[in-house]
Amino acid sequence: MTFALTGRCPRTGQIGIVVVSSAMAVGARTTHCAAGVGAVITQHRTDPRLGPRGLDLLRAGRTAQETIDTLVVTSPHIQWRQIAALDAAGSTAIYSGARTRPEMSEMAAQDACAVGNSLVNARATPAMLLAFQADPAAPLAERLVCAAEAGLAAGGEQTPAHSAHLLVVERHSFPLIDLRVDWHDRPVTELRALWIRFAPLAIGYVTRAIDPDHASIR
Repeated sequence: MTFALTGRCPRTGQIGIVVVSSAMAVGARTTHCAAGVGAVITQHRTDPRLGPRGLDLLRAGRTAQETIDTLVVTSPHIQWRQIAALDAAGSTAIYSGARTRPEMSEMAAQDACAVGNSLVNARATPAMLLAFQADPAAPLAERLVCAAEAGLAAGGEQTPAHSAHLLVVERHSFPLIDLRVDWHDRPVTELRALWIRFAPLAIGYVTRAIDPDHASIR
């Protein structure tokens, strides 16, 4: 009941995930990123433990594919899971278990991959990837929001979406951007509105944390 994309910007080193779901508060379970390390998406009968485990594997030097392979052979009930990984070099890998609910779709490329389940059709993930790749010079968060909008426009889920999450990390242990829509009739529209509102503030919040003497945000 979810579609998501993880992507990397080679220019800035930023790594992020956008996810949309009919389930409530999807960002609390599915999205896992670490600066300089990579990202893991875990969805469909979601096991949130797979995210931190995957990041630990990436942190230990495993590639995205090695991380997915290890999670697959060491996790119980893996046939229910849909997981994706992106490593610090931009390599990606995906696993969709045999019990992933159709319409299931997945698509991987360098610096981005998209996964979805319980979709109206299989066009959502290719649409997300194309939207993400359309303007490499745009901020990573903007590209991720565009991907979510494209996935929804291509059909989205079989049931109405209600939650969304945008997560981007850059250099620090805390996120650069962490915007959540936990329950809304139009979560992608609301996520877009939150991003527009937050975009000019993002760097100021980072400065307030690491250099408060020069922070522009009170």
